[in-house]
Amino acid sequence: MDDHRKRPHGGDGQFVRSLTTAQREAEAALLRSKGWTYPRIAAELGYTHRADAYNAVQKVLKETVREAGEQVRALELERLDRLEAAANEVLEREHITVSNGRIVSGTDGAPILDDAPVLQAIDRLLKIQERRSRLLGLDAPVKKDVSLTDERVAAIEALAEELAGP
Repeated sequence: MDDHRKRPHGGDGQFVRSLTTAQREAEAALLRSKGWTYPRIAAELGYTHRADAYNAVQKVLKETVREAGEQVRALELERLDRLEAAANEVLEREHITVSNGRIVSGTDGAPILDDAPVLQAIDRLLKIQERRSRLLGLDAPVKKDVSLTDERVAAIEALAEELAGP
């Protein structure tokens, strides 16, 4: 049954996982979690080789980790959305300058607006955007130029000699 010629294939020639295959892989993972060996799992579930049982268990583990990661990512994105909404409320609100518990007024008697909370909200929004970008993998990798000085090369060579011993 594990012969690839008998497996269902889609229009692109790729293996299509059936519900039966997924259930058998889940059963293999369950048996492994109970301490069963791969040869025993293979015999129990009709896999031709021990490696087939191993691959089935690994596939389930990989998918489980990916699904859990996606759920955590979704929760983090929801939290960031709430934080962003709160920061936007601060950003949109009008803030009056207060000193020693009293409203500070201009020469015309009108209260002077306080820009500090607005600027802090902007900083917070930028941090939220940076976190979201990292979480979603939107940032390009940073290129580092690593150059070795003569001193560093000498230190590496000395360390290599020391590790090599007499």
